[in-house]
Amino acid sequence: MNNLKPTDIVTELDKYIIGQNDAKRSVAIALRNRWRRQQVPDSLKDEIAPKNIILIGPTGVGKTEIARRLSRLSDSPFFKVEASKFTEVGYVGRDVESMVRDLVELTVNAVRTAAQEAVTDQAWRIAEERMLDLLLPKADRGRADAAGEGGLEVVNPSTDAASSTREKLRKMLQDGKMDSRYVDLDVAERNMPMVEIFSNVGMEEMGFNFKDMLGSLLPKNTRRRKIKVPEAMKTMAAEEAQNLVDMDKVIQDAIAKVEQSGIIFLDEIDKIAGNGKGHGPDVSREGVQRDLLPIVEGSTVNTKYGPVKTDHILFIASGAFHTIKPSDLIPELQGRFPIRVTLDALNRRDFVRILTEPKNALLLQYIALLKTEGVELVFSDNAVEKIAEIAEEVNVRTENIGARRLHTLMERLLEDILFDAPDVTDVHLKVDEAYVGEKLKAIKDDEDLSRYIL
Repeated sequence: MNNLKPTDIVTELDKYIIGQNDAKRSVAIALRNRWRRQQVPDSLKDEIAPKNIILIGPTGVGKTEIARRLSRLSDSPFFKVEASKFTEVGYVGRDVESMVRDLVELTVNAVRTAAQEAVTDQAWRIAEERMLDLLLPKADRGRADAAGEGGLEVVNPSTDAASSTREKLRKMLQDGKMDSRYVDLDVAERNMPMVEIFSNVGMEEMGFNFKDMLGSLLPKNTRRRKIKVPEAMKTMAAEEAQNLVDMDKVIQDAIAKVEQSGIIFLDEIDKIAGNGKGHGPDVSREGVQRDLLPIVEGSTVNTKYGPVKTDHILFIASGAFHTIKPSDLIPELQGRFPIRVTLDALNRRDFVRILTEPKNALLLQYIALLKTEGVELVFSDNAVEKIAEIAEEVNVRTENIGARRLHTLMERLLEDILFDAPDVTDVHLKVDEAYVGEKLKAIKDDEDLSRYIL
């Protein structure tokens, strides 16, 4: 992240997202400003608030993908949630603070996983010693039975002899000669009853704490299992990796990461905007907006890992805003999202580029899938143009769902090929304009049929 200039960020986004340059520039500046904030004097650092963004545009034009790719570029904690899932305090539903708790939970899991991967070698060495203890009886029993493949046995060994036998057994273990042998391993189990907490809004955290309390009170049960050496090694290595990780530090690092570089993507924010009538569903929608205010502006949210400040979390909201406008949001919330970016609807040329240019282009995905069956799939340029033309036409005639239309068209187009691929004799298949027209003609021409199938 430190080395990414706004131009670099836009270049990286261009690899996966076609067009929408204004939106890319805005999020690139927002991301760079987070790095800039870390460089300013401490006396000013806390005063610099993130400039939250509203992405305005129809579905399927890349709003969510821009936010998701942005989080991956900076390795930032990222959580996406639909604003329409929230209800205001006093109604049954999700509390708006739950999105911060979910972000913290995801980040703790990610930091813990990274910490466990960092101690993998050490954990594996400890697991190896534990395995040797299982395979080699103690010396005070008067024998060192290291029977593996071929059967080694030393009677009344001295300390040096036992050590030598252990090293021989270690070599056999590392060479895989013990892989077919079974060992008895005590595996920890915790049979906690399924307890679900059906609580009112604002009490979700109580459910988490109750489950944690039950988990700490119930005794750990161990069950002896007879498993093969490789599986036992993996189980013991995972246990040791957990033991080696300092969870207090993991939680501390995760909370700091959330507070300083977290990104929350609020999708469908237009669904909580009222139409100005001020009664019926609009009352609850306005209540959700008011509940969002302190979170977006900066407050402290209690989580099971401790308090988390939201002052410097970046909020990116998005919505189609078909029948309403961003100005229909309450004025206080509008002020928390100072940057507004309109994304363009996609046309035929955009569809052609989406099919072919991105690193994860849709055509490349299908080519790779069929290659696993030994089938070489080729699309002619005219075929790609025809697919884009039909996608644009269907979007105009029915519901405009943007690039998502390409997914439905491609599945319909390649249905027979995907079904018959394991049994075809011709391993070189070419999709041309005539094939596209034949497969999609009925759907394209029949408006009622296209509404239901596409």
